[in-house]
Amino acid sequence: MSSGMGRVYRPNYTDRNGQRKKARTWWLDYSIGGERVRESAKTTLKKEATRLLHQRLAERGRGVNLRDLEKVTFANLEALIVADYEKNARRSTDRMKRSLNHLRAFFGSWRAVDIAEEAIDRYAAERLKDAAPATVNRELACLRRMFNLGRRARMVGRVPDVDMLAEDNVRTGFVEEADFQPLLDALPERLQPLAEVAYCTGWRRGELLSREWRHVDFDAGWLRLDPGETKNREGRNFPLIPRLREALERQHERKRDAENRTGRIVTPLFFYLNGKQAGQPIKDFRGAWESAVDKAGCPDLLFHDFRRTAVRNLVRAAVPEQVAMKLTGHKTRSVFDRYAIVDEAMLREGAEKLTRHYEAQAHATRKVVPLDR
Repeated sequence: MSSGMGRVYRPNYTDRNGQRKKARTWWLDYSIGGERVRESAKTTLKKEATRLLHQRLAERGRGVNLRDLEKVTFANLEALIVADYEKNARRSTDRMKRSLNHLRAFFGSWRAVDIAEEAIDRYAAERLKDAAPATVNRELACLRRMFNLGRRARMVGRVPDVDMLAEDNVRTGFVEEADFQPLLDALPERLQPLAEVAYCTGWRRGELLSREWRHVDFDAGWLRLDPGETKNREGRNFPLIPRLREALERQHERKRDAENRTGRIVTPLFFYLNGKQAGQPIKDFRGAWESAVDKAGCPDLLFHDFRRTAVRNLVRAAVPEQVAMKLTGHKTRSVFDRYAIVDEAMLREGAEKLTRHYEAQAHATRKVVPLDR
């Protein structure tokens, strides 16, 4: 290889007897920004030394010194993704932090260059002992995002291939009307209006908990989500159908009562009713929810199942698909179709409609045969 492109060589040295000899270890000789660099390849094989020189020159072309890349740690990449979420005000920050906690427990003391495919596969195998494939995939996606940000910042030379796991845990849970009232009775009073609104709208937990009274327009008849507040960054309105309006009007009475007792203006739509937190927004209710679903006899029910329920109710009501997707905030057909669960009742209803169709066809084509006297 020419001197202009760098070279590999074995340096001379003098042994104890004063004789000049060639070292067994190969070295690299190249330049970065006009500065000459000599570096041991740490190998006795010329082929390996040449390969390392090519790597150094490739990184030089991208303005990155591979020796500096070897100093980058998991903590450096973690700082990048945290800053990225803060800068872009991403809505899934809590999920990202939970993923980081598990990644840090495994890779916390590692250098970035050592986090390769084999190590990532070992991490996934270990996590699968305690977590579902979907959860592990969220963590692997977080790790991949960290490396992509690192490459953009020229802190890593390559992004490892991250093989995502097959997910076979698509839920089919929903809340039947007959089961909803027992669940509502089991919930604390402060969570009952939240459940009622979720049952009607199918909006996400974070979207509902962030609502304030300024988002409720009783006169025009809308519950609103402003652009930028939703997962797909688009605004959304849900009409105040009678059931939804009644739930919000009852909540408005609770608001007035809380303001009279505390002397403070209550701005959140869903708030604590009593104690020192009276009038403050509800942020987490995991414990109360788990206790209520156990008491109501549906321990596997998730709050997110209200979203599936709303989609199914819209389909049952024969609401046009595009309108239903606008109401619930589904941007893609694939996700909407996954939530539009076809249950036995809907199948029976479809069979009855088909039967009526065949009967109508038979009646229309039936010929009248005159009787002989």
